[in-house]
Amino acid sequence: KVFGAGDVTSDGAVFDRLVQEGDTLMLGETPIGVLHTPGHTPACVTYLIDGAAYVGDTLFMPDYGTARADFPGGDAATLYRSIQKILALPPETRIFVGHDYLTDARDTHAWETTVAAQRAQNIHLRDGVTEAEFVARREARDATLPPPVLILPSLQVNIRAGDLPPPEADGRVYLRLPVTEA
Repeated sequence: KVFGAGDVTSDGAVFDRLVQEGDTLMLGETPIGVLHTPGHTPACVTYLIDGAAYVGDTLFMPDYGTARADFPGGDAATLYRSIQKILALPPETRIFVGHDYLTDARDTHAWETTVAAQRAQNIHLRDGVTEAEFVARREARDATLPPPVLILPSLQVNIRAGDLPPPEADGRVYLRLPVTEA
């Protein structure tokens, strides 16, 4: 337990519904397919809606590459295999990314790409990049990245499905910051 007695287990009890690969959710008359795409974190999913893939943090715009795989439960090899499922979709499939980080070559934000563009241009795993090559590159890059500034508060809220931790005995809500290793 990183955060002490207030930790939440990852049994999923705080969520209204847990989904898994192959599930279909309905939004009115629109079916939403679920593709399990772990690697960045174990819980990452891609939603498939009307010829589009909403990939969250799994992929970024082709000039930026892929998500890091050094978060709790992340794994570069798993990320590679997950992305291969996305890249197996039809080439014209629109991909909507969850984040866009600008590069030196681009100064405007983007949020939409395609499977074909990812396969041809993704700097981390365009066609021809092997799993071993990707894993070596991803792990080397991740080793140089600092933790995101708000990772510890974010984790404490994310594992509770967006809720803050419960109040302590004094009635106040706290986000914890561990200062020593267990």
